[in-house]
Amino acid sequence: MTVASSSALTTSTAQWGLLPPLGHLDAYISAVNRMPLLTLEQEQSDARALKADGNVEAAGRLVMSHLRLVVSVSRQYLGYGLPHADLIQEGNVGLMKAVRRFDPDQGVRLVSYALHWIKAEIHEYILKNWRMVKVATTKSQRKLFFNLRSLKASLKQSEESRAETARDTLTAREIDVVARELKVDRSDVIEMETRMMGGDVMLDPGQNEDGEEQYGPIAYLKDERSEPTAQIAAMQRDRMATDGVEEALAALDARSRRVVEQRWLAVNDDGSGGMTLHELADEYGVSAERIRQIEVAAMKKMRGTLAAYA
Repeated sequence: MTVASSSALTTSTAQWGLLPPLGHLDAYISAVNRMPLLTLEQEQSDARALKADGNVEAAGRLVMSHLRLVVSVSRQYLGYGLPHADLIQEGNVGLMKAVRRFDPDQGVRLVSYALHWIKAEIHEYILKNWRMVKVATTKSQRKLFFNLRSLKASLKQSEESRAETARDTLTAREIDVVARELKVDRSDVIEMETRMMGGDVMLDPGQNEDGEEQYGPIAYLKDERSEPTAQIAAMQRDRMATDGVEEALAALDARSRRVVEQRWLAVNDDGSGGMTLHELADEYGVSAERIRQIEVAAMKKMRGTLAAYA
């Protein structure tokens, strides 16, 4: 660099300084648009100073001269319903990361290199904040999220879709076109279309303004059978119905066991129960009341055995 150009660079540094406190987004945008741009020589000189010596002032000039780029890129993402100021802020983070990693000897201007980092930070912010539940996690899903809406708009304006501009969902043919354009699976397009058409729903909405309980997904999504105490109780019932009953029956004498089995466990082919008190009384040559007494005593003894399984 010549002495003259060095002197010019030194003079121009007087223009650089932190932006004054601005309380309005339009004022900020107006201020960054007035920031001077760096020439190729100035950019390379500052980048080398930052890389070699960690010159903070050089880094500041590189960042300040590209703030308007962040504003320009952030405008492309206003359709996601997030605050413009937040998009600019995240883009500025990406710009600072780009400045820190920029190598002036690669033959690329900072504006081209920083574009990737600015978009990456804005993309990450949108994915985290567009919905309460993250809609895109894999690489193909992220690609679909940021391209599906623009592709849908272009398809709606085509000759084949012009007659159905009021329709929001994709047809089978349009799904194939999107999958082919973005080089993703057809199933991924369908899934992302479903996610983007939906919305966040509170799992437990609580009470409304009148203090009444509101109906939410928690009412029909919860599975009582998966609750730990319910599972333990079910296991105990199953064990009691198998091992417990078998052990309790084994503790009875033959007559008592037959009475219990016929009165409580036997099922005929027609779905009816086992033998009646009178039928058992005739079989053993005793009264029906005696069979009832045997049944009561047997059931009492069985309950004592089953207590260990409760």
